[in-house]
Amino acid sequence: MKYTAEKITFLNKNLLDCIVIPIFEQYKFSEITKKINKISNNYILDTLKKNNVQGKINQNIILYNIPNFLCSKTIIIGCGVRSKLNREKNKLIIYNVINILKKHLIKEINWYLTDLEIDNYQLYWNIRDTITIIEKNIYLFNKFKKNKLSFSSKIKFIITNNNDEIYFNAIKHSIAINLGIKKAKNMANLPPNICTPKYLSIKSTKLTKKYKNFSIKIIDEKMMQKIGMNAYLAVSQGSKNKPFMSIIEYKNNNKLQPIILLGKGVTFDSGGISLKPSKNMEEMKYDMCGAAAVYGTMYAIAELQLPLNIIAILAGCENMLSANSYRPSDIIKTMSGTTVEIINTDAEGRLILCDVLTYIKKYNPKYVIDIATLTGACVIALGNNISGLMSNNKKLSNEIIKASLEADDRVWELPINDINYFNKLKSNIANLVNSSDGVAGTITAACFLSQFTKKYKWAHIDIAGTAWYYINNKSTASGRPINMLCQFLINQAIIINNN
Repeated sequence: MKYTAEKITFLNKNLLDCIVIPIFEQYKFSEITKKINKISNNYILDTLKKNNVQGKINQNIILYNIPNFLCSKTIIIGCGVRSKLNREKNKLIIYNVINILKKHLIKEINWYLTDLEIDNYQLYWNIRDTITIIEKNIYLFNKFKKNKLSFSSKIKFIITNNNDEIYFNAIKHSIAINLGIKKAKNMANLPPNICTPKYLSIKSTKLTKKYKNFSIKIIDEKMMQKIGMNAYLAVSQGSKNKPFMSIIEYKNNNKLQPIILLGKGVTFDSGGISLKPSKNMEEMKYDMCGAAAVYGTMYAIAELQLPLNIIAILAGCENMLSANSYRPSDIIKTMSGTTVEIINTDAEGRLILCDVLTYIKKYNPKYVIDIATLTGACVIALGNNISGLMSNNKKLSNEIIKASLEADDRVWELPINDINYFNKLKSNIANLVNSSDGVAGTITAACFLSQFTKKYKWAHIDIAGTAWYYINNKSTASGRPINMLCQFLINQAIIINNN
């Protein structure tokens, strides 16, 4: 899809392919709808009344070749009661438009829905939401199909006020962010025989060659052994696919401490000796969605060229079952020197992350945010719409929550400051256990990670419930929480520019 914005003075100067306009309940018209209705000698109102399209949400109609109006197709979208419009209802309106557009071959759409007056909802976010919803609904992953379907059109947002800059900024940001989301989804939807830890490193390298201000460092198995990343290595030792940690550095302001984004990249998680149930095990290819989200975020940042320093780490690994697999009751010495008793080999993500969280201290980061499909317990606690957030710094968590609400990519903060949670991680024979008694599993997993983050400000985002979703009972990657991460970074850039 292509997106532009334009200020149009004469509605009927040139033949239009399609126009999308609103109608409210009880046949109440917006300004643009009033103008077209007047041009057509009340044709719109008469037709709506004949078809009993009163303007309720989910009531829509397509009119062809309205008299005296040079437009092939006019889509009239019911928007409900004007005074009761909110962000959620507006999203439903956009979904309704997309469902119509997908059924018709339309080359160009003139879009008149972004200037609806909605309380506590800025024009900028209306435009960004519109593009995000469109891109989500037209996304297809058909790399391995013979007949490749596609949906392509041009949407022109019509500027009806003097806020040209808002339109162009929102379009620029949304195009960049949705490019990142698409890149992440394409990566996460790949099968694990293609998307291996090595593949993650190859894609990371290609990204850094495409854009300026980037550099790359790949840490392979030998280097991990040399620096003592024994926990990370333990997880991978049952797989023929070797681990690779990809470190992407983006430098666009040498005066700033870097913000580090760390993504768990388990390209397939069998559970190891603590084998997962066979039902839905194919979805364990999504255990690298944290790494995919970080990768996609860097694509967006490359397009936006924010004045920040960002280090993205894709912690690639595979958790497989073999004679070499690590075992329950093994004791592993982490890179930090902390020893861990293995209770469950399916609690592998925290073992990978703990070594990386130790490694990144050398960068003296301003903030560290790790993103991981870490615990099934997070799905039980928060479901599939909200990601879990845990942090050792209130300012950082507040900034993440702010970005999540702005981008409508929500998180919910869970506590990790209660000693009772840490007590569940005690071992009789080591410093820590890698899995507790199953109670408050999301929190205790974050508490485990927090033991390795005491030197910097850190937040952990558990996306186990939000990294993928279902369409027609088939799973597909969501690209979350890229929208929120990008907004967090945009906000950081705004803070810097204002200082």
